[in-house]
Amino acid sequence: MRFQDQDVVELARGASRLRVAPQAGGRLLSWTIAGAPVLYWPDAPDWSQPGGIRGGNPLLFPFIARHWVDGEMGAWRDASGTVREMPLHGFARDLPFAADVAPEGDGVRVTLADSAATRERYPFGFRFEAAYRLREGDALDVDLITTNTGDTPLPYYAGHHFYFALPHAERARTTITLPRNAWRRQLPDGATTEATPGARRYRLDDAQIVDRFHCLDGAPDAPVRIEMPSQGRAIEIDLSRPGSTPWYAVTTWTLAPDCDFYCVEPWLGLPDAIHTGLGLRWLKPGETQRAALRITVSAWR
Repeated sequence: MRFQDQDVVELARGASRLRVAPQAGGRLLSWTIAGAPVLYWPDAPDWSQPGGIRGGNPLLFPFIARHWVDGEMGAWRDASGTVREMPLHGFARDLPFAADVAPEGDGVRVTLADSAATRERYPFGFRFEAAYRLREGDALDVDLITTNTGDTPLPYYAGHHFYFALPHAERARTTITLPRNAWRRQLPDGATTEATPGARRYRLDDAQIVDRFHCLDGAPDAPVRIEMPSQGRAIEIDLSRPGSTPWYAVTTWTLAPDCDFYCVEPWLGLPDAIHTGLGLRWLKPGETQRAALRITVSAWR
């Protein structure tokens, strides 16, 4: 179908509708239930730069957020000392993915493989996939699957960047409850702070949690839960799905006090992990890892 003059895949199950733009970074654009938005998407985005659009769920790969070399942002250094460019949140969100839609019309798998262009920034053979599947009960399963198709160990740490729809005036009445955690953040010079024991519950008007990495203290002992009384809904993110590789952190972020979205971002590692080791993962040649989660929307009580 066409949406905002773009070719997109639309999925449906019950009252849920999902739109995905494979050619724009495999981006999940919107999710609505009975016409009400779960994810925020702008009315007039700049489609010439899809990676910079604020909305939906950008896919973060191969690395997350900002990387620093010798005080300069936007690069990483490999084990041999070679320095390579690495854009904010990696390069996947700017590249076209292939798409395979489920026959039932309720799921899609989008795939990105290495190319000559990616190997200039990231000299590894890979296949990176995101699988979206609508489930009964107003739920959405999302899997990130990373495979090392090369012949050398592959470093990576992927993640999500969900822009949940929330009128900015309602932040003070909206809360997030987290699993047991210790928080960190990245300083302006790229350094990562030491871990500090974190609270379990915050209001979303708390400026202290903007750009905070809530690092999971072992296996999650509860889902992430966002309660939106003004919207009459609660959103739960289950990070303990069967067969999933462990999630490392959940990041909370928004752009400005007057933005009608709030981002909750499950990550497999932290920014600059290739240098700090905080969440850095290595895949052996031929190895695959799957990071799974389920988002469920329910009535708030």
